[in-house]
Amino acid sequence: MEVKNKKAYFDYTILKEIEAGISLVGSEIKSVRNGSIDLKDSYVVFKDNEAYALNIYIAKYEEANNFNHDERRSRKLLLHKKEINKLKEFREQEGISIIPLKAYFKNSNLKILIGICKGKKLFDKRESIKKRDLERELNNF
Repeated sequence: MEVKNKKAYFDYTILKEIEAGISLVGSEIKSVRNGSIDLKDSYVVFKDNEAYALNIYIAKYEEANNFNHDERRSRKLLLHKKEINKLKEFREQEGISIIPLKAYFKNSNLKILIGICKGKKLFDKRESIKKRDLERELNNF
């Protein structure tokens, strides 16, 4: 199971990618295994030398009655101090955003691929659309 943030690939140029773990509760991991996760409009913030992913949508798990989770709560990212400091340095630069790109399982652990991204201009987006259309036409032949 792999979930991509397609909007991020369209709206941003990815400069660097970092793999991170994520801290979840039991009902969240069961819901993710069912495929009920959405990374659209999510981003990474720093608080007290720790990284948090905000606005990741994980649907409520139906079988978890009283102990269900909040769908859009902030979730702690599991990174080393060096990686957090490196991400903070990038964040201080002008026009740089840190965005979750993919969510996937690796050895039964959920991993989040974080991208250090720079926003695309309108003409860059048009160029991306042209490339995608050309590749689609070439694959049809």
